[in-house]
Amino acid sequence: MGKRTAVVACVAALMACGAGEVPAGARVAGEGYSAGDLRRDLAAVRAAGGGGVNVVARVDGPGGTVLRARQGTAGVGSTAPVPWDPEFRVASTSKTFTAVVVLQLVAEGRLSLDDTVERWLPGVVHGNGNDGSRITVRDLLQHTSGIYDYITDPGIQDKLLNHFDEYRYDATPPSRLVAIAMRHAQLFTPPPKGSPRRWAYSNTNYLLAAMIAEKAGGVGWRELVENRIIAPLGLRRTYIPGENPYLIGPHERVTIDGPGGEPVDLTEESFQHTADSGVVSTPSDLDTFFRALASGRLLPAAQWALMRQTVAYDDLPVPPAGKRGGYGLGLRVVPLTCGGVYYMHEGDGFGVYGRPAVDAAGGRAVTVSVTSTTALVDEARLDKAVQTLTDHALCGVRR
Repeated sequence: MGKRTAVVACVAALMACGAGEVPAGARVAGEGYSAGDLRRDLAAVRAAGGGGVNVVARVDGPGGTVLRARQGTAGVGSTAPVPWDPEFRVASTSKTFTAVVVLQLVAEGRLSLDDTVERWLPGVVHGNGNDGSRITVRDLLQHTSGIYDYITDPGIQDKLLNHFDEYRYDATPPSRLVAIAMRHAQLFTPPPKGSPRRWAYSNTNYLLAAMIAEKAGGVGWRELVENRIIAPLGLRRTYIPGENPYLIGPHERVTIDGPGGEPVDLTEESFQHTADSGVVSTPSDLDTFFRALASGRLLPAAQWALMRQTVAYDDLPVPPAGKRGGYGLGLRVVPLTCGGVYYMHEGDGFGVYGRPAVDAAGGRAVTVSVTSTTALVDEARLDKAVQTLTDHALCGVRR
């Protein structure tokens, strides 16, 4: 789901969980950054999450080096530790998968980033000032379309906030979600090509991008991601469950405290079944995916360069390097304190927060997964702590 979206009303509380662990024999993934450093950085992430969260981090480095740490249990009432490589709904990190598929189709000449939405989806983006003839595929991928974010629609918010159990198996198709967005005025109209772009995050953009990819690619979004990314990279624990609300491998229970203090379990749900949020993966598979992307295994050089052309965003804290960076095509480009940049895309779902990142060369990747047990987190605090861990891990030193 999108950034800063309240999901279920909850009561903040703390819960004692298991101590942090680093497996015996774990090798250092970056010169100067040790297993103990990762454990300490992960403890800071957990503290930023309010203490009542489960956290897992994995760093994959050159030559097969791996460093990992975990803190917490598999869920409320469980004494089992957090799985080392838990499956979780990656939420908006799914947008990077979708963007890669679209750019592969661009590389094959099946569509153009300058194509308008109206060309591929006639009459879909219209009404209330919405004009698909003024919005390009590039605008969708870069969140410069001005289209209303369907997640913020009052009716959808009412389902999420007040009637979660009643609607947890909701599988409204993308076309209907887009239609809901069209009930609202467009936030702004993109200017002509070559003019500065305005940025506004909207999950609706990626529903439309996937609908276009399906027309250009001739198969559904799920098949496009499976055939073009998951299978070629051998991502054995990455999948798209669609309307199926269940996770099939080791994972954590996601809970928050309800109004009466009893835990509300958010683990099984079907809301996240579309191209903006529908991928399930693990820290190890996400590291593999982002390393493959950064090292040129998924896109030709021209399309990889286009993916990294950015506009300014303003929805995340300033990272340790002191400046934000920008948003490309389904990808954030963030500066490092040691020079250069890293690439990432956060995912914030129902009490689950994923933060995968990779250095510019694809040599080192880190993924942090955070799961609520008592309350939804303060995302700004969490992001600052994860940004610090990411900077340390990718620079290879804890400053």
